[in-house]
Amino acid sequence: MPHNPASAPGLVSFVGAGPGDPELLTLKGRKAIESAALVLYAGSLVPRAVVDCASPNARVVDSAPLTLEECHDLVRRTALQGRSVARVHTGDPSLFGALREQAALLDADGIPWRVIPGVTAACAAAAAAGLSFTIPEAAQGLIICRAEGRTPVPEAQQPGALAAHGAPLAVYLSSGSASSLQAQLLRSLPPRTPVLCAHRVGWPAEQLHWTNLENLAQCVTDNGLERQTIFLVLPSHHTPGAPSRLYAADFSHACREKK
Repeated sequence: MPHNPASAPGLVSFVGAGPGDPELLTLKGRKAIESAALVLYAGSLVPRAVVDCASPNARVVDSAPLTLEECHDLVRRTALQGRSVARVHTGDPSLFGALREQAALLDADGIPWRVIPGVTAACAAAAAAGLSFTIPEAAQGLIICRAEGRTPVPEAQQPGALAAHGAPLAVYLSSGSASSLQAQLLRSLPPRTPVLCAHRVGWPAEQLHWTNLENLAQCVTDNGLERQTIFLVLPSHHTPGAPSRLYAADFSHACREKK
């Protein structure tokens, strides 16, 4: 269909698909997929079941074998016909999702876009294991990072450097570098530091393996943990911490006076 310059471009929605469970797709994300004329999803990372809610009339395309330019050409042609697009990303689009370069191309073509957040793998893995990243008086932060691979990582943001803070780490995209990651982290953390290795969280083939830092690389090898594995490194996991003050009887806040 040729582009009519008088018509407004269609809206492009970057949809966070969550970690893999179709039921963890947000209602807003599902609506964007259901109403889209083009659904472009990363099939190597997003299960097809996540986009099965697309309209029977929609064009559903796996972006895994495509380049950035090829993806943008599909999106551009659809949007300039005045039709909507759902660009479906694994997890949340703001994390390791190539969002900036895609949005820049849309801006250059005058195509409107928005981001619909999704459940990221770190939170999904914590939920699957029933753990809390934060512990009063022991852990009050979370660091999200990755080991260096084909994508360089600034020296100060290498996992080994960040581990020196003692905060929990969620290490993405690093199963292929498990040995070097382990060596880095051991410079700052004790060998017995608990680590959760979570593979394909939310997929039928989900795997959760508890280990410790000195056995991290061996756990990856023994269980064949390849792509789509996240490591939760938890220095304070076995620390008792303190009870939350939010519910303490002697703690007042805007909704309750202390007793």
